Amino acid sequence: MEKIKDRITLSILAGGIGTIFQLATDLISSRLGISQRSYRTTAAGVWVASRKQAESWQGQLLGTIMNLGLSMVGAFALIHLLTKNGRDKILTKGLFFGATFGAIINAMLSGLINNKVKPKDAASNLSYLASNAVFGVVTALVASKLGHDSLFDAQPLNDEIKPTEKTTEELRLANSLAAK
Repeated sequence: MEKIKDRITLSILAGGIGTIFQLATDLISSRLGISQRSYRTTAAGVWVASRKQAESWQGQLLGTIMNLGLSMVGAFALIHLLTKNGRDKILTKGLFFGATFGAIINAMLSGLINNKVKPKDAASNLSYLASNAVFGVVTALVASKLGHDSLFDAQPLNDEIKPTEKTTEELRLANSLAAK
């Protein structure tokens, strides 16, 4: 399989796959009664006039599309960070980014006056945090697996101090060259 060399295409694909896992996690949480309402309903609540509209199939579709769009923007930011800082410790980076990005988005959505469906309970908000963490981890893993190695070959941000250890990317390259 040919690896993806374009950051935007990689963001769309990785963000889309990450969103599927995010929505699945959120669906499980809603069905188990952990969360009062789905992430889709909360996202739709920003754009519609009532909770009833947000919970309709059209509202759910709207919430999913809005969530997907924001997730792809988040995936672009995550991929930018990974291409500048490397793919080592990918799970930690994905978890950190997903939780942080999700917290920022949730704070922004909950702060909007028009939002008719903002969750006020801790369990729903913790559920959203968990689903965003899943998004970050899955998106980071997908980006690192499907992204072409040349995307991750960025020059170090600090060229003045020479590193004392080789990066994981340099070690991987040296090992692959030695194997040939």
